[in-house]
Amino acid sequence: MRPSAPADPAQLRQEAEEFLRLYHREESGAGDPAARIAAVRAEIDTTGTYRHTADELAHGARVAWRNSNRCIGRLYWRSLRVRDRRDVRDAETVAAESAAHLREATNGGRIRPVITVFAPDAPGRPGPRIWNEQLVRYAGYTGDGGRCTGDPRNAGITAYATGLGWPGGPGTPFDVLPLVLQGSDDKPRWFGLPDDAVHEVFLRHPEDDWFAALGLRWHAVPAISNMCLEIGGICYAAAPFNGWYMGTEIGARDLADTDRYDLLPVVAARLGLDTSTDRTLWKDRALVELNRAVLHSFDSAGVTVTDHHTESRRFLAHLEQEAGRGRRVGADWSWIVPPISGAATPVFHRTYDTVQACPRFVHHPDALARARGEEAVPGAAPVTGPIQPIQPI
Repeated sequence: MRPSAPADPAQLRQEAEEFLRLYHREESGAGDPAARIAAVRAEIDTTGTYRHTADELAHGARVAWRNSNRCIGRLYWRSLRVRDRRDVRDAETVAAESAAHLREATNGGRIRPVITVFAPDAPGRPGPRIWNEQLVRYAGYTGDGGRCTGDPRNAGITAYATGLGWPGGPGTPFDVLPLVLQGSDDKPRWFGLPDDAVHEVFLRHPEDDWFAALGLRWHAVPAISNMCLEIGGICYAAAPFNGWYMGTEIGARDLADTDRYDLLPVVAARLGLDTSTDRTLWKDRALVELNRAVLHSFDSAGVTVTDHHTESRRFLAHLEQEAGRGRRVGADWSWIVPPISGAATPVFHRTYDTVQACPRFVHHPDALARARGEEAVPGAAPVTGPIQPIQPI
């Protein structure tokens, strides 16, 4: 059962008032919030919910990015482009607008931070849902013995989409998944993304020609699509948003984690490293070269990407900027510190408060379950047994 209503009226009135006071305090020219608060309270009393103005929505979305404890790239939170699609509830239009979001965000390779906000949950009527973790993800096909071709993280949603009738892709390690979408009043369905909406970068190494033969690639826009945007008590469950990639997200996690593409042994073997013991630091050496390949490839393709050293300095600039405005910055150390060379970055050598402020982006348990394809669909094969990463050529 999907939630279909905001908080109880008393709680909703309180959260709405807190947000409206924040908005009027931070936005020059907004004036005294009293009249707007009174109007919203009356709207809640009458309808059980209320509607943000376009300016309130834009500010709320940007502040939610500013408040994201796990994001290191918040310095440019005010640059977020807000696509107001709150009148969209049907799956077909959500699919079309999601593709349009990717085109606008890609911007010919000069990635722009974008959020598209679809209809919110309302009393008796839930908003639409995007099941996928990101708008662009690669399929994970589970075969005999639990072996996976593609991205094991997406094995569940791949099986789910297949159960809905998706015929699957050509069976490569990098088949783009369809979107699994659910309109306000219907069941989940799959929608293929148009080719022109998905920009990919083929990975090559700056010196080692053999790297290209691995056939690796990655998509240009990291558009998170299963988090709820919460503004003033209103839940926008479908609100895909993106910044741009930090290279380590791809090179040190997506391609390197043992439960993802697990490429460190492959790269180490091609480098001729001694993998007989961890003490040779072969994993570390392979990890650096894999990350060099990601940065080199994105740069060569003219696609925006940042590195963990630059982004760490930018995050400290963000902290200083926010402190100058009298605002506390929440941060999760385990996410802010990069997954390689942590101690070589300035964000490592300090602590952070984990305070969670509103507006915010939230992972709800039901959304996490949907991203794993855990709701039953007639004909969908269950995902069982261990998932083994592939070994690319």
